[in-house]
Amino acid sequence: MTATILVDTKPFTLFITPKKPYYTTADNFHLLQFSKQNHNYSSTMPPLKRRVKGYYSSSKNWNFKNSFRSAAASSATESPQLDKGSNNNNGDGQRKVPGLNTLFRRFWKVAAPYWFSEDKEPARLQLAAVFALTLGTTGISVGFNFLGRDFYNALANKDQEQFTKQLVYYLGAFAGGIPLFVLRDYAREILALRWRSWMTKFYMERYLKNQTFYKIQSQSIIDNPDQRIVDDLSSFTGTALSFSLTLFNAAVDLISFSNILYGIYPPLFVVLLAYSIGGTAISVFLGRELVTLNFLQEKKEADFRYGLVRVRENAESIAFFGGEENEIQLLLQRFKSAFENLSRLLISSRNLEFFTSGYRYLIQILPAAVVAPMYFSGKIEFGVINQSVSAFNHILGDFSLIVYQFQAISAFSAVIDRLGEFDDVLDSSSSKCISSSVEEISLTYCDERSSLLLESNGSILMDRCQKVLDLENLTLQTPTSKAILIRDLSLVINKKDHLLVTGPSGSGKTSLLRALAGLWNTGQGKITFYVNEGNDPRAPTSSEVPALKVNTADDTAEELEGPINRNDRGIFFLPQRPYMVLGTLRQQLLYPTWADDVIPTSDGGNPAGSLPFLMRDSSSGTSGGKRSKPTTDDLIQVLEDVRLGYILSRFGSLDSTHEWSSVLSLGEQQRLAFARLLLSKPKVVLLDESTSALDEANEEHLYRQIEAAGMTYISVGHRRTLYDHHNTNLHITTVDPSSNERNWHVEPISRDSLYKILNR
Repeated sequence: MTATILVDTKPFTLFITPKKPYYTTADNFHLLQFSKQNHNYSSTMPPLKRRVKGYYSSSKNWNFKNSFRSAAASSATESPQLDKGSNNNNGDGQRKVPGLNTLFRRFWKVAAPYWFSEDKEPARLQLAAVFALTLGTTGISVGFNFLGRDFYNALANKDQEQFTKQLVYYLGAFAGGIPLFVLRDYAREILALRWRSWMTKFYMERYLKNQTFYKIQSQSIIDNPDQRIVDDLSSFTGTALSFSLTLFNAAVDLISFSNILYGIYPPLFVVLLAYSIGGTAISVFLGRELVTLNFLQEKKEADFRYGLVRVRENAESIAFFGGEENEIQLLLQRFKSAFENLSRLLISSRNLEFFTSGYRYLIQILPAAVVAPMYFSGKIEFGVINQSVSAFNHILGDFSLIVYQFQAISAFSAVIDRLGEFDDVLDSSSSKCISSSVEEISLTYCDERSSLLLESNGSILMDRCQKVLDLENLTLQTPTSKAILIRDLSLVINKKDHLLVTGPSGSGKTSLLRALAGLWNTGQGKITFYVNEGNDPRAPTSSEVPALKVNTADDTAEELEGPINRNDRGIFFLPQRPYMVLGTLRQQLLYPTWADDVIPTSDGGNPAGSLPFLMRDSSSGTSGGKRSKPTTDDLIQVLEDVRLGYILSRFGSLDSTHEWSSVLSLGEQQRLAFARLLLSKPKVVLLDESTSALDEANEEHLYRQIEAAGMTYISVGHRRTLYDHHNTNLHITTVDPSSNERNWHVEPISRDSLYKILNR
């Protein structure tokens, strides 16, 4: 925390700025209002006489609004666009209702993969069992129809013996039939759970593949992917199975009861057709807005929930800013949006319910009214009336699915639309279509063992082997606005060339690290890392590599195949705010190099009924062998190496579980990240102000640790003390749009040049 007190002849204001700035989910205007409301700034600050820390300002008309906008613009180039949960509400009310063709296409695209997956055989067997149970329940319903006819005939004829006999039959049918109905519903729910489990894994793997989650977040492609995976998938599988069985049951019912009804009185069948067709048409007309309103309700509820989650995750920053009142306003604004949409949804549902309620109650007397003249004339018995009512209700229910289920269908259509939209985005990412740029930065990983060159006498040239990174004519742009941040950068980094990247805020320093990490590829040029495939210490060293038949004129190296995993290939990234996984202290230290040890299998081993496809192969996605997992002694030693040994006594053991991002200070989190780094022993380290929360003594200690470990590191930072730990400086300036000149220069850091650099 940094506290800066501005002193003037008027009463001063204390403005406390937390280490991690908090950004609301509103637009720039509301961001400005947030700061104004909570800190009582006017648009123009009074003249600043002096700062308590000793820094002086000669600005006499400091405009907060312009400065804030400038800072926001700088942040936009230094950081990807914040995920707003789905704050893009423009046009929500005018969302176009998807057509039936689109809904059917998306339904098939979302539903089909499971039934052709590795779990297809047990899934199809379970589905067949559910359909068989459904056939059984339909047969029981037909039996009840005839039992009801004879039961009411005995009652009308005052035949006590026959009545008692039919009553026993009824009770026996109940005892045998009810378990079948229960088993059908249970089997359906079990199959829905199995389907959901497979789809959850399927979508999570695609969401986390090729950094799709990062692209969706940074470019705000769709809203609330977490809700689509958790809520929409659960709703989709359960509802899809229910509707499928309902349609199947309706078809069987229609065949079974149509013969009964048509045999009783054919005109009654005609009345039923006219009644159901007319009811369906009116229901579609009255409920035409429900699909859109249900889609928007899902979105707005997720937005409101996301806002509450942000308050929880940024509690300290909000408390420092004193932004409680503003947060209440923003949350109430989101809840109000959900409330207003739900109000419109309830009005549409009410209008539809007026019709469906009358439609449903009228059928209680309609069939009896149609066949009553036949009963009065003695052509049919009283029990036949009850039979005709039962058959009429069954068939009408089959014909009137849209009328009875219109609200459920509209909600299901919204789920299909959201999942289909999500699926399209995931497919686009897998085919690398999210970025629409024609030119992209080429990122290549080359195996240094295959890049050794031979002299004419057969000896191995080691110069190429010393190279760890090569940047060729790199021009970097922002993904959305395509603004140029770095122009035509060419740079070679060899082993032990420790590079410090400096420059003003917004010049593109962190963006360069994003490009090196493969997160940004908008622009042109080539980035080549020379790594050991798999980062496997068992692999042969350069001295063990046999003589290679390499053309000395050919300056190309073998490009590695397989999925890109920077950690396996000896490249490690440390952000300014480290990521703390959910788990024990041991898992924090092992993350992410030993990913199979991050998450425990289950609370008590493999529970009964666990699904095999939920057990992920720990070796999947790796490109080579991996070092053995560090022992407990190794973990304790590395904590001592980063001066965190005291947290063992503080938290008890390596296997204690806490919310680490809350119980550890930012400085402790940064030292824990360095412990991960020392355990992983990468070849190249990318550090984005990774010591910003540390004092200079700890900063120096950690840099000496990674230098002694033989790592080559590239740092982004502003501290002057960082120059002591690097031997090369890449200084980036803000691009001048009117000029084609390069906006960077590289110079070695020495005693003679350091004075010039620091006084630049």
